[in-house]
Amino acid sequence: MNLTEVNFNCKHFKSGIPCAPNKSENVTCFNCNSFQPIETRILIIKLGALGDVIRTTPLIERFKKEYPNCHFTWLTLSPAVLPKSEIDIIYKWDFTNIYIVQNTHYDIAINLDKENEACMLLSNVSAATKYGYIWSDNHISPATANAEHKLMTGFFDNLSKINTKSYLEEIFEICHFDFQKEDYLINLNETLASKWKETINLKSNRKKIIGLNTGCGPRWNTRLWPDESWEQLANELKSKGYFPIFLGGELEHEKNVRMSKNTHCYYPGHYSLEEFMAITNACDIIITQVSMMMHIATALKKKMVLCNTIFNKHEFELYGRGMIVEPPKPCECYFGNTCKKGKSCMNDILPSDFVNAVLKLDTI
Repeated sequence: MNLTEVNFNCKHFKSGIPCAPNKSENVTCFNCNSFQPIETRILIIKLGALGDVIRTTPLIERFKKEYPNCHFTWLTLSPAVLPKSEIDIIYKWDFTNIYIVQNTHYDIAINLDKENEACMLLSNVSAATKYGYIWSDNHISPATANAEHKLMTGFFDNLSKINTKSYLEEIFEICHFDFQKEDYLINLNETLASKWKETINLKSNRKKIIGLNTGCGPRWNTRLWPDESWEQLANELKSKGYFPIFLGGELEHEKNVRMSKNTHCYYPGHYSLEEFMAITNACDIIITQVSMMMHIATALKKKMVLCNTIFNKHEFELYGRGMIVEPPKPCECYFGNTCKKGKSCMNDILPSDFVNAVLKLDTI
């Protein structure tokens, strides 16, 4: 066998090291039955927060449908949540990986981040077709006209407020597709998920489990709900025959410990992201503000009550499994981290609002 017989366009090809079929079956390209040709190389640049990365994953299903023998490379700041079985190469944003991306040719390259560095990278990537946002004339620009709508709603609040497209409709439009309810994908540890499902089911005595996600990160303080309201909600859910559990990250740990003691409701504790997703998977219904949890729950196909105040509700795709609870009067603090009225309108949302939503979801 000589160099001209090497299938460089095979999904198994590993550059300077032996591929998996060669290692396991002692075959070379001319007598290998595992050849998987790459017809379309696709790059996705989506750095963003964890939730933003998760909610971009529906594009994978659609691109695979349109380009059956495609090869995915994904560049991100949050590799842990991406499904490794669905993406061929996952690069974390660093100098080495950026250098590799800049020196690889792609058939399609997509950037869905508005950060300057991501736009500059797409401008410098070699690709036959580019979608999303690039860098031109010292500013962010649309790679094609289809990205203009999403770009303009990001520039101006008054345009964002009247938008009626969901985030998924917008990013599919950017990629010249129409959104057809393609699902989120996520990297769920099935072993941990089974362990936590058994643990929580035993504690709940087989009652329906309602996950109460009590945090939303420090960026949007206007989304925080008072501790007393969470406690009242937990008690009301218990009285209805449900098994509420408190959930959150490191920032919510002390609060959740305290509320667990006050209400005698279960709090599994603070764990890694991988384990947090496994615990979430054990729940039947999730109650959360707009947060990373919203996207994890959506990816896990959980029923969800979503609390929204400062965002455009049309942005959210709940796949028919969720309900949105908002304050009785519209919030005036659009995308705001401080309340204009001095008292967050989260205080106007009652525990009974969530209980009623849970009862309705439970019948679906």
